[in-house]
Amino acid sequence: MAVQLAKALIVDTRTGERVAVMYNPEEYRVEQGNELAEIGVPGLAASPVQYVRGRTRTLTMDLFFDTYEQQIDVRAYTNRLVRLLHPAPRTFAPPVLLFVMGRFSFRCVLAEADQRFTMFLPDGTPVRARVSVTFREYTEVEFQTQRGFFAGPPTVHTTTDRDTLAGLAATYLGDPARWREIADANNLLDPLRLPAGRPLVIPER
Repeated sequence: MAVQLAKALIVDTRTGERVAVMYNPEEYRVEQGNELAEIGVPGLAASPVQYVRGRTRTLTMDLFFDTYEQQIDVRAYTNRLVRLLHPAPRTFAPPVLLFVMGRFSFRCVLAEADQRFTMFLPDGTPVRARVSVTFREYTEVEFQTQRGFFAGPPTVHTTTDRDTLAGLAATYLGDPARWREIADANNLLDPLRLPAGRPLVIPER
């Protein structure tokens, strides 16, 4: 018997929401590279090449959706994917995602989602779509800065299973009673539930 590949999932690490694709992609492409600079030296036929930095890896694929048999709007499925483009209302940071298919996993943010609707019911309701998506690799970086006109990014802490808001407030703000400031800054609806792996913006000390 042929072994069926596990269904691909896109997991929002901030909320835990899981978006299952309707059909696994036929293929996906992972691109990576380096930015290089040429050093002009008079008299040389070819310029020496200097490494500048690595480029962010990207993952691209086409996802297929079909609801013709159910006779329902296919956008009920595609919109769940497109909503992953929306940034958080307070931090304006995109949701950090995890794309998983079998043993392949890719921590990323959704950069592009191009929808093409190719079949419709008599009343115009779309029932078949292909969504071309581009994910960009997400790398965790912690910053400690001061707010101001020329200030950089705020302090960001990625939670572990041992973290509490009171403990983070004590560590970063010097007072465990200031836990609500962290909760408000990150729009936490349930401060007692702090999922591991979630980036939290820490207000200024």
